[in-house]
Amino acid sequence: MKKLVSLLFVTVLLLGSFCFGSAAVNEGEIEVRAKAAVLMDASTGQVLYSFGENEKLYPASVTKIMPLLLFMEALDSGKISLEDKVTASPTAAGKGGSQIWLKEGETMTVDELLRATAIASANDACTALGEHIAGSEVGFVKMMNDRAKELGMVNTNFVNCSGLDDDTTEHLTTAYDIALMSKELLPHERIKTYTTVWMDSLRHGETQLVNTNKLVRFYSGTTGLKTGTTSKAGHCLSASAERDGLHLIAVVMGAENSNDRFEGAKAMLNWGFANFETVTPQIDSSLFGEVEIIRGVQESIRPAVTGVVPLTLRAGEKAQLETKVELSENAEAPIEKNQILGSVTIRIGDREIASYNLISENYVEKTNIGHIIVRFLSSLAKSA
Repeated sequence: MKKLVSLLFVTVLLLGSFCFGSAAVNEGEIEVRAKAAVLMDASTGQVLYSFGENEKLYPASVTKIMPLLLFMEALDSGKISLEDKVTASPTAAGKGGSQIWLKEGETMTVDELLRATAIASANDACTALGEHIAGSEVGFVKMMNDRAKELGMVNTNFVNCSGLDDDTTEHLTTAYDIALMSKELLPHERIKTYTTVWMDSLRHGETQLVNTNKLVRFYSGTTGLKTGTTSKAGHCLSASAERDGLHLIAVVMGAENSNDRFEGAKAMLNWGFANFETVTPQIDSSLFGEVEIIRGVQESIRPAVTGVVPLTLRAGEKAQLETKVELSENAEAPIEKNQILGSVTIRIGDREIASYNLISENYVEKTNIGHIIVRFLSSLAKSA
């Protein structure tokens, strides 16, 4: 019969060094003048601050975060390459709003169109890339909505890839859903080579690209992402920044003016960096005892920790971490690879922060008569 042995190790996590914010700020001191806002940890998806986060609103060109995600995934899978030539269709060339004035039949590379989309929020460039991937804008919008469902963006419906909303009342999303797709985009390191550029040019310098996200130039640690403005949407922004290992996403929707969206995002980011840190536990497996194997070809096995992910903690909480280990004293063979043998729970007081499984890293075969004879002969040889 298996026994569970519980061991309590206080602050036994071996953690790297992390920098803390210089001052604490209360939530009440965050001023965001907008219809909705979210501050999310980009590593864990934890929402640190929000209001109106599930209200369906027009996103304007913040929409383009989803096309950019699909473009990055197409590049990573080899479906497209940066050198691919894309010819502008009448649909792409006819897009209004922010644009690089593509002419029907004009050819640009995927790289050039990505720069135009990410830096200057060009609707024509985004549409041309979408058509290149899906064959048509309609097909690409379906891809956008399908991907949104996969990400759990339950309050989102895309009608186009640009965010233009003059002719629709159904192109809607939420601050929380925008944070979700932003979180999915940021691990694609290639995107930051576009979203962190302040100025660039196309057509041998004839077409200037200026980033619509002012934080790229004026806020330390900015990694992106996307602005958006229409008369229906107001001024919107998904801003991301990273400092001292903490990567944050600040979403602002429905601000009355451009300054309010940037100041609101900065206020959330400043508060987040001052009050939180990301900690990745480094749990030493030697702290766990070995599990005795009953009727196995080996006598015991030391489990390994699996599923360790970063934790988002309030500044100062690292010193309060406790870990509780629950480990089977024995297990009967055969032992499958990745079989769960116990767990590690991380707590602060009575509050559970995270839980990880302790597993067998290898398959352990059940013993048979041949193994018993070999083991017996081996023991005789040792005692001789």
